[in-house]
Amino acid sequence: MPTANSRAGYRGRRRLDSPRSRYLAVLTTALVASGVVALGTATALGEPHTDALGMESASSYDDITTRSGDRASRGTSSTAQQPAPDVWILPLRQYTLTSFYGERWGRLHPGVDLGAAQGTPFVAVAAGRVVLCRWNAGYGYNVMIDHGGGIVTVYGHASKLLCREGEHVEAGDRLALVGNTGHSFGSHLHFEVREDDRPIEPLAFMRKHGVDVQRHTEAIYS
Repeated sequence: MPTANSRAGYRGRRRLDSPRSRYLAVLTTALVASGVVALGTATALGEPHTDALGMESASSYDDITTRSGDRASRGTSSTAQQPAPDVWILPLRQYTLTSFYGERWGRLHPGVDLGAAQGTPFVAVAAGRVVLCRWNAGYGYNVMIDHGGGIVTVYGHASKLLCREGEHVEAGDRLALVGNTGHSFGSHLHFEVREDDRPIEPLAFMRKHGVDVQRHTEAIYS
């Protein structure tokens, strides 16, 4: 039978943990810590950013990366309350219509492609203000013109820019030279029309304004 002294000695000794117990304790501590870090990171990052079109990224489009272009134009004063111009013309004189608006390879191609020789000048299709004239990711060298009434025209893949942001242009003023920059496969002009920040079918829009891109005709000159 243990004596009082032996019981006191027993209570004073620490039981040694087994290797398995130590392993489980370390693992539990690591899991709890990682959960705290993940929660803190999620709180700091917030929700995924989407662009003005409600898309996670510009990958929904084929030729374009809209995000940088949209950011560039948001800071400028809008002309949406002003009426769109009456005079509309072709952006190029000599070209081949090589690609249409619509789904392509599972993504929206939001404009038309007009094949033309490298260095061919292209012009503003109507009067307006240049809201973007710079390198713009998938667009390459890119020009955007705000025509008022919520209408913006977009010109992509230029080889050289000839206009400046903020300047007013008239229909027929040179904007840039046709090229093969950005996400492009061959020399061409990517042309699109946006209404209230959303791409629309440009051939129908231009026909309503007296321009038939497919037939290379303009009502103003016919």
